[in-house]
Amino acid sequence: MHQKKPLDQLPMAIAVHERLRNLPAIWLIPIIAAGLGIWLATQAAMKSGPTVTLTFESAEGLEAGKTKIRYKNVDIGDVKDIALSPDRTQVIVTAELVKDAEDFLVEDTQFWVVRPRISAGEVSGIGTLFSGSYISLKVGESTVKRDQFTGLESAPILTSKLAGKEFMLSASDMGSLDIGSPVYYRHIRVGEVVAYDIDPNGHDIHVRIFVHAPFHNYVSRSTRFWNASGVDASMDSKGVQVETESLISILAGGIAFEAPASETDAELVTDDQVFPLFKDRISAMKTPSGNPQHYVMYFNESLRGLVPGSTVEFQGIPVGQVNSVEIRFDEQTKSFSFPVTVAIYEDELGLPAMYMPDKVQQEDRRLLLESLINRGLRGQLRSGSLITGQLYIALEFFPDAAPSRMNWNSSPLELPTTPGTVQAVEQSVTSILKKIDRMPLNDIGLQTRNTLASLNETTQNLNKFMERLNKEIAPEAQGSLSELKKTLSELKEALEPNSPLQRDLRKTLKETTRSAQTIRDLADTLEAEPESLIKGKKSGDSQ
Repeated sequence: MHQKKPLDQLPMAIAVHERLRNLPAIWLIPIIAAGLGIWLATQAAMKSGPTVTLTFESAEGLEAGKTKIRYKNVDIGDVKDIALSPDRTQVIVTAELVKDAEDFLVEDTQFWVVRPRISAGEVSGIGTLFSGSYISLKVGESTVKRDQFTGLESAPILTSKLAGKEFMLSASDMGSLDIGSPVYYRHIRVGEVVAYDIDPNGHDIHVRIFVHAPFHNYVSRSTRFWNASGVDASMDSKGVQVETESLISILAGGIAFEAPASETDAELVTDDQVFPLFKDRISAMKTPSGNPQHYVMYFNESLRGLVPGSTVEFQGIPVGQVNSVEIRFDEQTKSFSFPVTVAIYEDELGLPAMYMPDKVQQEDRRLLLESLINRGLRGQLRSGSLITGQLYIALEFFPDAAPSRMNWNSSPLELPTTPGTVQAVEQSVTSILKKIDRMPLNDIGLQTRNTLASLNETTQNLNKFMERLNKEIAPEAQGSLSELKKTLSELKEALEPNSPLQRDLRKTLKETTRSAQTIRDLADTLEAEPESLIKGKKSGDSQ
């Protein structure tokens, strides 16, 4: 006997539509292809990465469908489309990245085109000469997602993984600096410029530099930075001096830093500290001056060569500078005056009481200034360079200067002046020219011509005399000289030791000597026997 099966195990009838029964087998192929396409599209959508929009100034080297996007030399995307912006001022590049690069698209990520480039003494992108340009990127650290970026026109300096520190400098202009310009410490390259931007005030420029370790430890609060671009040339008593950091800094600009030897402040730099960027080393190393006092000086001479910024010196030491050189017209006197406003740093003069605010110290300041003026303190224009004609103001003591009094009601105070050396030289030259002009040059010229004529006549007479001397006197003189020569020769022969004259002379001298001896004997006999002269010589005497 068969057992009955449960209802859920019984086969169920399936209704088949009459049209499906009649569907031809050929329609199975499109259905399978459509399903396969949907599956492939789904897989492609699951593997495709994000799309990013980049804006560049130029599409040089970029080509849709060929240009790659690389990160650390690994392809992570392709450029799909290149188009102009609506205002036609920029190029919009649409690129598609791989799925794994989705996390790269954050707010501070940077993109740039890698092309062959020579700058700041460095060559980059040489490989693109063969492989073509590509787009590179630096992944940011932000967590905010973004898919639209403004591309950089040059590669940034990547310092995030390097040992060292960034510093901010403030300058009035960039000069020849650029991203990648070198930074020097004692002529050693220790860093580079990594970025710059303009301050919102529109006047200052912020330059960000990176100093590699361990040289960043040499930057303290007393460190001075200056623009080392180009060549610094100066002329002093030692001659012409030329200074530069390197050949690269001449061509591509550069920055140098150093702390003055007189300052030993080794305090570490805070992250928000901004250093001023001086125009040259001399300005950077100059001792900061404070408490400037403003004065005005009037000069009754040419001010050509005196410009704002010209120095004010006391005994050859800079103590201030010229602020302005102006022209004023006095309606009452119908005359012009030339006020020169100067700023003098009185603390550099060693006079701390000169700028104290209270009344007692102000009175001391007056007394001190009056004492200096009475001793002859004056301002004088002097030439700073014979080549450039630049002038400066010297504060010196002139004991013989005309007396002067201070007007304490004027603002700014007026300092007395004395004629400068330039004016004195001009006056001397003018005086000499006037004296020359008063000289009777025509008469002097006439007398000079007469003198030259007389001298010419004398010269002609002298020539005639010399000609007569050669023709008449010279032959006679030559004969006399021959006779004299002959006489001297005969005299020489006569004086020879064996000459007859010498022998006769010696014989004569012997006879003379013998006669002298006989006379001496006779004199002795007469002295002893005077009577022998009468009586004769005694017998027995020797003959």
